[in-house]
Amino acid sequence: GQFEFLERATAKLRVVLPFTLLIIFLLLYLTFRSIGEALLIMATLPFALVGGIWLLYLLGYNLSVAGAVGFIALAGVSAEFGVIMLLYLKHAWQDRIDQQRTTPADLLDAIREGAVLRVRPKAMTVAVILAGLLPIMWGTGTGSEVMQRIAAPMVGGMITAPLLSMFVVPAAYLLMRRARKGRAAPSPSQSISQPL
Repeated sequence: GQFEFLERATAKLRVVLPFTLLIIFLLLYLTFRSIGEALLIMATLPFALVGGIWLLYLLGYNLSVAGAVGFIALAGVSAEFGVIMLLYLKHAWQDRIDQQRTTPADLLDAIREGAVLRVRPKAMTVAVILAGLLPIMWGTGTGSEVMQRIAAPMVGGMITAPLLSMFVVPAAYLLMRRARKGRAAPSPSQSISQPL
């Protein structure tokens, strides 16, 4: 009976996982009104899941239905990290645009400012999530085996997901912003020497 249950659960996960990713993408698109920015956050998800995969491997856990649920939860938290980082970057850049400061150096300053503002809140969020999940990882009560396999991807992902959002998202935003400005044709009133 357990094998049949596992087969049914696996079949449901084949539907639930793509549907979950689609919902995440739609929410990102509704937040940013930009397919490029939504795809940027979606592209970070596989890299954020690396920590969960590593921890499952180190603990000797096989990927199960419970592990897949943990990865779904990790994908949601990782997307939230990326969304908040991108919002701070966009806000800092918009402040520079409002002040008529749109040189490449201003873009770099805006990215530094936006990324630095997120370090302390992100560290606090990660600490709270780990404080909640580590007791589950060390639990020995009834059902602890299942709960450990749900928590393991989240614990591992809390190492890689914040690092990814703090280092990769700002760099990718810089490249996207430069590419967008590079594609825009300068108007006669704009100086060609200032592409941003």
